[in-house]
Amino acid sequence: MIPVTPILTNRPSELATDISERLTTAIREHLLSAFAPDNTKSLRLFSAPEAAELLGVSGQFMRKVHGEGTLPEPQEIRAGRRYYTARDIWNARQILEQTSRKKGRYLPGRRDGDKLQVWQLMNFKGGSSKSTTTIHLAHFLALQGYKVLAVDLDPQGSLTSMCGISPEIEFDGLTVYDAIRYDDPVPFADTIVETYFPGLSLAPSRLLLSEFETESAVNSSPDQPFFTRIRSALAQVEDQYDIVLMDSPPQLGFLTISGMAAATSLIVPLTPSMLDVSSTAQFLELAGAYMGVIEEAGAELQYDHFKFLITRDEPTDVPSQQLTSFMRALFQDRVMGATALKSTAISDATMLKQSIYEVVKSEMTRATYERAKNSMDAIGKEVEAMIHRSWGRS
Repeated sequence: MIPVTPILTNRPSELATDISERLTTAIREHLLSAFAPDNTKSLRLFSAPEAAELLGVSGQFMRKVHGEGTLPEPQEIRAGRRYYTARDIWNARQILEQTSRKKGRYLPGRRDGDKLQVWQLMNFKGGSSKSTTTIHLAHFLALQGYKVLAVDLDPQGSLTSMCGISPEIEFDGLTVYDAIRYDDPVPFADTIVETYFPGLSLAPSRLLLSEFETESAVNSSPDQPFFTRIRSALAQVEDQYDIVLMDSPPQLGFLTISGMAAATSLIVPLTPSMLDVSSTAQFLELAGAYMGVIEEAGAELQYDHFKFLITRDEPTDVPSQQLTSFMRALFQDRVMGATALKSTAISDATMLKQSIYEVVKSEMTRATYERAKNSMDAIGKEVEAMIHRSWGRS
């Protein structure tokens, strides 16, 4: 427990410093407690029915392949019931793919000729659930057997924290900034770390990434334009991943625009409120203007998909549903069919820096959990279908 002492100053500079120090200490203590004893996250076990569902097979099939010795038994067996780690499921995909008659059934990622999918989530407005959506998509796709790279372009590092690395507590490793800086950049692969979540890698962020904004204003030139920095970094590791998910800062700066120049598809999350819709309209007006400028400077922008995603959706809230209907009528299939429900299950998980896929179902009301998971599954499946269309699959 952190000892609480009264704030004894009203001088603005001292007050801000005192508050900052208290918050930093409190956050550090909380994270050390949350990730104790070694400051790393771990992933829950999956029951046999969950493992079978993720692999797209029946429980009977799972018992059969275990009985035949095709799949090794998981280490965790309680009262005759099998419990699988995410690594067990990932390894099962590799084994079952080798004997499958249908190529890609268990490993549905890129095939020869398929281009790397680079999806950017962006919006002006904080609170639009960009980071929450990004981590849920990353976890969903990794659980389906895709090799996913999450790229955190937000200096606040929310996505980095969700992936188990805490910029707030003495993280001094390489970040995205080290690969895209103008002065002596490092290979992008050197900044990428494996996460505790099989199939998911991370290019992390911390506050230093904000230096890219200042450096680009000074150093960007026709010879090394800022908007090629992220695209060039991704090209170095292109053959290692199926899908890249980029979480952008809540502003339209050099980082967001550089991400837009690297993306193959865009998702704009927004909440169904008039303020957020108006803010998004302004954001897209500016984004369109900047797109035109960098296209004139030589950028080639071509998106397979440009979608709006309704987040914090409340089906019983009449005004928000009217606004959602308005958006669908106005933009039709530009608005994703699935929505991210406003859910205490997702909010509670996010507070613990988890996705709904990490939550132990028994720790919350079953109906609440199922609604939240079904919502995120629907978004993941819709994005997966769009990715397959980009790869020329039905």
